[in-house]
Amino acid sequence: MKTLILAASLALTGALSMSLPGCAVTSGQSTVGDYVDDATITTQVKAKFAEDPQVSAMRIKVETLKGEVELSGFATSDAEKQRAAEIARGVAHVKMVRNNIVVKAPGG
Repeated sequence: MKTLILAASLALTGALSMSLPGCAVTSGQSTVGDYVDDATITTQVKAKFAEDPQVSAMRIKVETLKGEVELSGFATSDAEKQRAAEIARGVAHVKMVRNNIVVKAPGG
C-alpha cells in the first residue's frame, strides 16, 4: 500500500510540473513558482510518510504554504505524531512545521 502511495505522489509531482501554464496561484502564494515549490514540498513529505513504517500517509493530511507545512489528521500514538513532524522537518525547503495531528487510539 505504501508503494502505491509513493507512486501516486511521484506521479502527482510529474503532473504538476507539466501543468505549470494552467495552474492558478492560490491565496498567500505570490507566484506560480511558489505554488510549485509548495506542491513539491507537500508531495515529498507524503512520499516520506509512505516510506516510513511508523507513519500512516493515509490518515495524515499535509498542506504547505510558503514553505510552512501544516500536518493534520489522526495518529494512533504520540510517537507517530512526533515522527510525522520529524519527517516533515527533514524535507528540503521546509521553513516551519505546524503539527495539528490528533492522537486517537485505534478503533476509538
